[in-house]
Amino acid sequence: MGITDTVDRPALGAPSLVGGSAVVAFVALSVVAFSAGLWKVGVISWVAFGAMAGAAPLGVRAAASVDARRLVWGYGLASGAMVASAAAFLLPQAIGLDPKLGGFGVAAGLLVGFGSHTLGHRVSHLDLPFDATAAQLSAHALSAGLIIGLVYGTMPEVGLLLGLAIVSHKGPAGYAAARRLARDGRSASVLLLPAAGVGLTAIPAAALGLPSAPATNAAVFGFAAGVFLHIAMDFLPRCEVGSEVSELAGITADDHALLDRLRLHAVASTGLGALAVFLAWVALGA
Repeated sequence: MGITDTVDRPALGAPSLVGGSAVVAFVALSVVAFSAGLWKVGVISWVAFGAMAGAAPLGVRAAASVDARRLVWGYGLASGAMVASAAAFLLPQAIGLDPKLGGFGVAAGLLVGFGSHTLGHRVSHLDLPFDATAAQLSAHALSAGLIIGLVYGTMPEVGLLLGLAIVSHKGPAGYAAARRLARDGRSASVLLLPAAGVGLTAIPAAALGLPSAPATNAAVFGFAAGVFLHIAMDFLPRCEVGSEVSELAGITADDHALLDRLRLHAVASTGLGALAVFLAWVALGA
């Protein structure tokens, strides 16, 4: 097998009313955010929306032909950027404010992230009236938006780079989800809900804010660091049989040479993603 796998393109389903309604609500909240001076949260929310909504059509077109390298590089760049951002911008804040509470916050974030991800897989095995993939992505986006909103609402001096790197995984996530939906003959427009999800919760959370106390801030930053580190590790492109990359690209246990080549791409992409955050930090004045 080569790096590109070709399959028949399925038909698409009807547009999603839920997705359209989410976009309308997101636009309305964006007006509130920019009017209230919450421009960082507004920009991050729109970048998240644009990344997932923009990658979805690419995923639909890729339902007929998938380049495994594109998947690996998409996941690798995003996960590397998220690891670097969470480690450099969230962990120091949490530990600096209160080492113990910050550390417990990190532990809680990692465990909650693992628990929600693990239990979330149960949804895919249930006979539900809505798409399980979209439901999982929506829950993830809404919770991530809540954390982003609390972080920027609690300490608005936090740089924009953190939020942009955190939502960088929205692009590859939207690409993979849209391809899966298209192959199953369902409409990818349902992804408009998780695309807008970050803004739907980040903007109200930032506007509400939390009391500015070192202990509270330490717990918030620690929890955020733990959650986003879990997400980053989950998005690391694992080039093994049975992984999401191999499943989406149709790679089998006999494709040893292809897997070896993809592993090189995985290492290069994650390293470059982390390096890009470091270089951006240096360029912005460290």
